[in-house]
Order: sequence, then C-alpha cells, then structure tokens
Amino acid sequence: MEIRQITPRYAVSPQITVDDVPAIAAAGFVKVICNRPNTEVPADMQYEAIGEAVRAAGLQYEVLELTHQTMTPENVAIQRDLAESCSGPVLAYCASGTRCSVVWALGQCDRMSTDDILQATTKAGYALDTLRPALDQMRNSRD
Repeated sequence: MEIRQITPRYAVSPQITVDDVPAIAAAGFVKVICNRPNTEVPADMQYEAIGEAVRAAGLQYEVLELTHQTMTPENVAIQRDLAESCSGPVLAYCASGTRCSVVWALGQCDRMSTDDILQATTKAGYALDTLRPALDQMRNSRD
C-alpha cells in the first residue's frame, strides 16, 4: 500500500485491501473514503468488504464512486465535506490515487491558488498540470 500525503489532513492511495486496514489505522487516519466504483474491482476489493474491515478497525468509512463522467461540482463538494467532517486525517483511495487527487484539487479552488494546488498534488506524485485551465476557470468564476 502506498499512501501519498497531499495535505496533513488528506492523503490518497491506490486501491487498498482488507489486509491494509491495520496499517491505515496505525497511521492515524480516522476516515477512509472510497472513490472507486465496485464495477472496477473483484468482490474481495469491493467497498462493502473494505468498509466492513475499516469500520471494524474503528474508523469511519464513506463511499463516493467517481468516474470522469461523475466528477461533477456536486460530487466535488460532497468529497470536500466528507474529508472535512471528521476530527483527523482522511485517506481517499481509487485505482491509482489520481481521481482522489483530482477531486481534492477541484475542491480547493476557492481556498488556494492554482499553483499551490498543483504544487501539492505534484509533491504527492500526481502531476495534474492538465487541470490548470479547469482550476483557473473555476477560480475565476468564483471571484
């Protein structure tokens, strides 16, 4: 399992397994968010199985399935709320961590500059420079 910190309170990861849950709990995460649709994974990696293990470890677990088509402003706002509605660090996972990084980036446009958003994701290993026009447009529409 490879956890990449974007901020002190938000980290992302490729697909996790039930066996990864003890390490996630030991790392101090209080919530896990699944952004990967069940249609992409075998039964033992579907969110019901992962969620059961996460909750058994005493952590909160949320599911917000994301695809390119469902990366809507509403889902961006839901992800931000899920990530911020707890008392500590959050781990979001998908296939590679990219979707979780993109949804975080889109949710920060009213708080951070485009350069700061892209610097945070790049530092975590996700080069999202192709998002720059969308981030700039979102920032400009909120000004």
